[in-house]
Amino acid sequence: MVEESFLIGAMRLEEYMRVLVGMSGGIDSSVAALLLKEAGHEVVGVTMSIWSKGNPFSGELKKNACFGPNEEEDIAEARRVSGMLGIEYHVLDCAKQYEQIVIEDFKSEYMAGRTPNPCVWCNSLIKFGALPKIARESGIEFDAFATGHYAQVGKNGDRWNLMRAKDLRKDQTYFLYRLTQKQLSEVMFPLGKATKEEARRLCIEHGFFTEDKDESQDFYSGDYSDLLQTEPKMGNIVDKKGTVLGQHEGYWKYTIGQRRGLKISSERPLYVIRLDAQENEVVVGHEEDTFGDALIAENLNWIAVESLDTSIEVQAKIRSTGSPKAALVETREDGTVSVRFAEPQKAVTPGQSVVFYQDDVVLGGGVIR
Repeated sequence: MVEESFLIGAMRLEEYMRVLVGMSGGIDSSVAALLLKEAGHEVVGVTMSIWSKGNPFSGELKKNACFGPNEEEDIAEARRVSGMLGIEYHVLDCAKQYEQIVIEDFKSEYMAGRTPNPCVWCNSLIKFGALPKIARESGIEFDAFATGHYAQVGKNGDRWNLMRAKDLRKDQTYFLYRLTQKQLSEVMFPLGKATKEEARRLCIEHGFFTEDKDESQDFYSGDYSDLLQTEPKMGNIVDKKGTVLGQHEGYWKYTIGQRRGLKISSERPLYVIRLDAQENEVVVGHEEDTFGDALIAENLNWIAVESLDTSIEVQAKIRSTGSPKAALVETREDGTVSVRFAEPQKAVTPGQSVVFYQDDVVLGGGVIR
């Protein structure tokens, strides 16, 4: 049996449910299915197929990526674990929706000189959107949807809240901030109160995987150029004054804060500080030039509040691997918000997300403009 402490507050134990579990063939989703079954729910495993055989792919294959030609291996693992658990299992084709939403956004953002976060859009629109919808359209009945994300969900008054996981090192709320009230009302996060070490131990104890099992980390298992499908376009690498320091083959191959790969000799290290798609330029500066104390965010999604009509003090997170930092958020007339940090932050990157927290509660977030 699974430890009771894993289950308290992680799922609705007061009633029996038929729960659809998104299974990736990895440790976390496998343990999520296990915990739900041990809690007495009827569990149905499902994997979304997002790779089309006609997709371009070149170069060395990276393991442990969500999107790539090695998808069949992940499906085989998810099917095997489902068999060990004795649960119903399905594979649903979500490739068309994934390409139309996630890949097209990925392409347009990079070509506009921004750095997108495809996992954010995949979660809100595909994994928690298209997948459950396609499952119901396929005749699969279920009462709730669950994944192996490290996050928690609760309710405050009439609003569902997204909250950080017990294991803050693995917390994945940054990637989930675009979930809607309806999605949160139907979701379960069985690993919300577990640690990664506990999940891995359970996986090994139940014979799902061996100790050397890796976890998925990357978005794509090939080179991003495969997805962008664009020819090299020579341009200049310039400093803040416009002085040409070198050349590049495509501004979309760079990101804000990048230091390596510039191939420019300099007495002090140079960093990418801006991408100019219109001029086809990569602008570089020194480390102090990578810091900024403010940003504007658009395309907002609020969770803990219906909307924001005043300024509010928050902890703001501008990248998944960073920690939340003190900031003041203020609304603007055009529907965006300004975010001013108490201390300058390094590599504020257009296209990435900024997520707002108060304690462990996710207020909402938006895309950095």
